[in-house]
Amino acid sequence: MSRIADTFRNLAARGRTALIPFITAGDPHPDQTLPLMQALVAGGADIIELGVPFSDPMADGPTIQRASERALAHGMSLRRVLALVREFRATNALTPVVLMGYANPVEAYGIDAFARDASAAGVDGVLVVDYPPEECAGFSAAMKSAGIDPIFLLAPTSSEKRFAEVARMGSGYIYYVSLKGVTGSAKLDLDEVAGRIPLIRAKVGMPVGVGFGIRDGAAAARIGAVADAVVIGSRIIEEIESAPAGEAPARVREFVSGIRAALDAAGKGVVA
Repeated sequence: MSRIADTFRNLAARGRTALIPFITAGDPHPDQTLPLMQALVAGGADIIELGVPFSDPMADGPTIQRASERALAHGMSLRRVLALVREFRATNALTPVVLMGYANPVEAYGIDAFARDASAAGVDGVLVVDYPPEECAGFSAAMKSAGIDPIFLLAPTSSEKRFAEVARMGSGYIYYVSLKGVTGSAKLDLDEVAGRIPLIRAKVGMPVGVGFGIRDGAAAARIGAVADAVVIGSRIIEEIESAPAGEAPARVREFVSGIRAALDAAGKGVVA
């Protein structure tokens, strides 16, 4: 059983919602990524989504775009991201790490070489935003052969045909984009999301994580009552941006701890 599957199984047995925070590798500086990953775990993260910086992050709003720009300015690359994961694994063998990014760096690296090196580094899942499930059978097969979960997005506009493709190609969990727009958007319809989760879970047969637009403990708790996981990214990047030099890990740990506490206090099955 993969680390991701094991994590969801253990959380389900305890009636808990997975907390999946996102940071961009190399932001605000490469030497801060490992302390930030450790701070996420200390704050209560169950899975870490680690962004691979890219020059044209089409699904990301201004906040995560700025994070990518800062990381790229410090020379971050996919190869260096894998090195950071390997360093993280030296002290943490349990917390799943999912790389989230775009196709261009993976294609440039080579899919088979990437699968091999990502597995060796300790990567558990990969979410490539611009790989539609209908067009990446080879990528999915390569990831699965390397013991890596290929994770796919579903959106409010996704058809049942797309549900079927994601169920066939994906594994680990589904990332449900909770709104029409880019990361960091604020117009989150909690009722609409709560109504969609049971249908998606029934159709794809995998845990469902919800992201885009979740910015505080109240929204996280509301979503966590019906979803298997809550994903938070832009709001964490804002904490990193506003933190004085050297204080980002502590600020991030405090913020994530607050989200974890809100999820745990709300529990499952109550949509207020």
